[in-house]
Amino acid sequence: MNIETVREYCLSKLNVEETLPFGPDVIVFKVSGKMFLLLPLNTDLLQFNVKCDPDLAIELRERYSCVQPGYHMNKQHWNTVVVDSTVSSKILKEWIDDSYNLIVSSLPKKKKN
Repeated sequence: MNIETVREYCLSKLNVEETLPFGPDVIVFKVSGKMFLLLPLNTDLLQFNVKCDPDLAIELRERYSCVQPGYHMNKQHWNTVVVDSTVSSKILKEWIDDSYNLIVSSLPKKKKN
């Protein structure tokens, strides 16, 4: 998985927009105005931040060395995932899906369409 693959996967989801609210070095993907993935462009290894259920966040950090508390984020709800080939693209996409779905499930009914 590379930056473009992550970008294309995020943009393929319903109602997703790509923004640069923190400057040109971090792409932020939002659904209905709420962030679900941050993708820094200035790191040696590809990494991204995703929202996560707090209990699952802890479990993933304990199970996978590539999952760390969210860098510059609320560490209870966000994980930083370093794409270092220790997990498959399928699992990485599942974590992106989980983040997206957490945000969508928190939206008011009229914004979910």
